[in-house]
Amino acid sequence: MAAKDNSFDIVSQINIEEVKNAMQVALKEITNRFDFKGSKSDMKLEKEDLILISDDDFKLDQVKDVLTAKLIKREVPTKNLQYEKVEQAAGNTVRQRVILKSGIDRDDAKKINNAVKESKLKVKTQIQDDQIRVTGKSRDDLQQVMQIVRELPLSVDVQFINFR
Repeated sequence: MAAKDNSFDIVSQINIEEVKNAMQVALKEITNRFDFKGSKSDMKLEKEDLILISDDDFKLDQVKDVLTAKLIKREVPTKNLQYEKVEQAAGNTVRQRVILKSGIDRDDAKKINNAVKESKLKVKTQIQDDQIRVTGKSRDDLQQVMQIVRELPLSVDVQFINFR
């Protein structure tokens, strides 16, 4: 009987519930901070994007810092946040859209595929939409692939799931 192939998937996901929790805690901190008294600072979720609002660029940066700290605490990959340009908004405020990127784009998928091929390990990679399936007979090879992928300079944070 042939040995069964082992496999795992490489994905890039953001847990939206953890983002919501981090936003609540960040908003609570901003509301209670002395330097934000009377400020119009706010953040909200629109579909898959975060909208940050504040009085000026300086306060907006502080809002970002508070939010980033809370996201890190909740293990949300901050590498997956893509900050758009700061724009003027109503009532003398500034607004910034933050895109929550999930999924592995084509460029990152190519980087991963090439690195795995160059490693000469006996594994196969298969791109499936926005994730990559890696299969091989040896679990050690699969763990080496994980290590290789962790060291790659990717535009998003990756997770390894469905290890079988």
